[in-house]
Amino acid sequence: MSPTSFHCAVATALLFVGTLCSAQTPATPPPASAPRTGGTVSSGPDGVFRPAASEEADQQRKNAQTPQQPSPLYTIGKEYRIGPNDLLDVEILNVDNAKRTVRVNAAGYVTLPLVGAIAVAGLTQQQAEEHIAGLYGEKYLQNPQVSLFIREFTTERITIDGAVAKPGIYPLVGQMTLLRVLALAGGFGQIAKRDQVMVFRQGEKGERQVATFDVGKIQAGEADDPPIRGDDLIVVQRDATRAAFTDSLFRDVVNVFNPLSYIPR
Repeated sequence: MSPTSFHCAVATALLFVGTLCSAQTPATPPPASAPRTGGTVSSGPDGVFRPAASEEADQQRKNAQTPQQPSPLYTIGKEYRIGPNDLLDVEILNVDNAKRTVRVNAAGYVTLPLVGAIAVAGLTQQQAEEHIAGLYGEKYLQNPQVSLFIREFTTERITIDGAVAKPGIYPLVGQMTLLRVLALAGGFGQIAKRDQVMVFRQGEKGERQVATFDVGKIQAGEADDPPIRGDDLIVVQRDATRAAFTDSLFRDVVNVFNPLSYIPR
């Protein structure tokens, strides 16, 4: 056998052995990449492995299930009682054409279909709903559900003071919140502390109660916009540092334009 033929035979044999070994050796699967979302890996109903929910997603879900704590202002103070000249929306739920807008007369009554004049002055919103539902349930409806909304408060006043554009006493018209009241007063002044807005309210026993709010968080949706009731006092605190600087700057300007201020005494 010539050297060339010998070399060809050896190359053919090596190629055959390599092919046979590769056919008998199982392919090594590529390493599975770690789940990016963290946590463990679980199998779905179709047998495909998927990353489990991340710890961040779990925490967000828990936060969504946790009820938010109510604003401190919801739990203090006496509830408003209906008075003469208040404007009310009264609706009997699940009954067609059963919604009326009525004004309380000077004697404290409203007039509704079928039941006639009803005394509501001095009642809270919930008490008035129960009273009206009871009258309709006596003769006309079975287990009626009544919804009452106080559209206008004509006998209530609120006081807005401190670092606002237009401090003063304002009538409480309709359902008002802290943001609406501040807008009514022209917004914040230049040296207002937006995180120090205080609402003073008289409790059921005459005690004075107070709650402090950060309006920036309310505007960002991070806190509730609290309701404002009659006789509330809203005080926007002044920034003491900025106030002192403003007063000092004002005195300096006055001294510059007032030559008499340099006359020795």
